[in-house]
Amino acid sequence: MENSHPNKAYLEHVAFKVKDIRWHIRFFRDVLGMTLREVDGDPASPRQAWTFGGLQLMADPEFEGPEGRFAHLGVMCEDVDAAIAAAQSFGVLHLDKGPNWLVLHDGLIVELIAASPGTVAAVLAVNPRA
Repeated sequence: MENSHPNKAYLEHVAFKVKDIRWHIRFFRDVLGMTLREVDGDPASPRQAWTFGGLQLMADPEFEGPEGRFAHLGVMCEDVDAAIAAAQSFGVLHLDKGPNWLVLHDGLIVELIAASPGTVAAVLAVNPRA
């Protein structure tokens, strides 16, 4: 099945709020080899951390649930402006963070991120089942 849409995109990360971010960093590193590619804040006690492999962990020490709390989807786009324009016909709202932060009608938050030229095509060319 081919994607012939003029503006292509892929899911770059999924963000979760977690109570103990250091525990989660160790788990994903030691169990799945998902090392960190970026940290926000003090590396010893980060506010946020991104792994190679598509996770964003967001420290939320007040969280009391049995699992991580979903925050948003980060989607790499060939053309963010075109995606924002196309989203308007769906009646989406925007967060104060900027027009690339979309709030869908059911509350799902999508962060649109501009991809480097050729990146989206290269990722979409990967056959994960091959």
